[in-house]
Amino acid sequence: MFIGRKKELAQLNSVLTRASASMIVIRGRRRIGKSRLIKEFIKPFKSYVFMGLPPTETTTAQDQRNEFSRQFKQHFSFSTSSDDWGDLFTLLAKQCMHERVAIVLDEISWMATGDEHFLGKLKTVWDLHFSENHKLILILCGSVSAWIEKNILSSTGYLGRPTLHMTIEELPLNDCYKFWKNKENNLSTFEILKVLSVTGGVPRYLELINPSISAEDNIRNLCLNVNSALYDEFKYIFSDIYGKRSAMYQQIVTKLDKDKATREELIQAIGVSPGGDISDYLNDLEMGGFIEREYTWNITTKLHSTLSHYRLRDNYTRFYLKYILPNKAKIKNGQFENVSINNLPGWNSILALQFENLVISNNKKIIEFLSINPEDIILSGPYFQRKTTRQQGCQIDYMIQTKHDIIYICEIKFKREEIAVDIINEVQEKIQRLKVPKYISRRAVLIHVNGVKDEVRDADYFSSIIDFNFFLIQE
Repeated sequence: MFIGRKKELAQLNSVLTRASASMIVIRGRRRIGKSRLIKEFIKPFKSYVFMGLPPTETTTAQDQRNEFSRQFKQHFSFSTSSDDWGDLFTLLAKQCMHERVAIVLDEISWMATGDEHFLGKLKTVWDLHFSENHKLILILCGSVSAWIEKNILSSTGYLGRPTLHMTIEELPLNDCYKFWKNKENNLSTFEILKVLSVTGGVPRYLELINPSISAEDNIRNLCLNVNSALYDEFKYIFSDIYGKRSAMYQQIVTKLDKDKATREELIQAIGVSPGGDISDYLNDLEMGGFIEREYTWNITTKLHSTLSHYRLRDNYTRFYLKYILPNKAKIKNGQFENVSINNLPGWNSILALQFENLVISNNKKIIEFLSINPEDIILSGPYFQRKTTRQQGCQIDYMIQTKHDIIYICEIKFKREEIAVDIINEVQEKIQRLKVPKYISRRAVLIHVNGVKDEVRDADYFSSIIDFNFFLIQE
């Protein structure tokens, strides 16, 4: 069953109306559904899919060419071999000269391993041969987003050649819900949240869910035994995407598992020099969807500040670092087979962070609920105000500033039970700390998962109260 991706499919299908050959670049982290999306798109016409070998310390450029030749024989039933990518691509182009056809080079950064001329040869064959078939679609796909950005999208050699480039993100929550939607099990929103706190919107992880069993059983089955699908997924994510440098990336996300951090705090924590490769590491992780860089802004001038910090965005990564990695010995000994998820240390605190991640990643639903025209938004995002001698520090989970001199201050609150009236004082204190010009109106918004007490509604303090259920069921 193929779920979601309507917008992405519409974008892909738009190239079919072109009167010339199309080059499409698709990137996104491991397990995000790139290959599945491509498979759905190319169903109606002939296609040839080639995939690079996962690189190892001994993988050579010739190994990649030999693997390409092996796959070529499977497609065309005759053998070829060469020590030159130009020859291989030219031969492929000659098999695809006249009809509607899609050629997919999947995990292209792997395919290019060990050959600095790989992309140059591909570009030349595109210009001379592939582009001669006006019905041809060449799809370049990969998990190493930063490699694609640097070597294709930002390369002068490929300037103007990609017809379309797409970054595949996690599924929105209303599509995630469809993995449960057709089951007659009357699950609560909280039950679904617990599973999403591990899977996020990663399609491959969602496919592993058994909707007929509890969230606790699902999490145990997915993560907490040595044969479970996600027990060692963390290791493969980073080794597959980042190769020999994966240890440094793991150090960064491990630091962010504890709390948000500035670039300077990360440098100090992992012990690298400010002028080293830290910017590249952070950029790679951000492009991969594992972390998010959050900038604050000046409410008065409506300009972004240079102040920023990073937060861990990927829910599975946080769950792994918090509960799988420290307990691997116990898991191997079977000590987690009957453990209650609710009794895991700090479980409620982790759920609160994961809940916040899910809401922020689906912030368009907040804007939709509040009936704000996106064109009226000046700036939006998690907001923090640094403490100085003239102002107090404060953090807002999510804030929206509009052209109409209104700011919406969103409190994303996780509680296992209904939220009590003391939430009003908590939010009021944040708003009082916030330095805002007098002409700007401030509207408090509460986002919850397990309900609010009548006293909260009766107080009429919040301009809007948003149930997490709205994120799940609304198209």
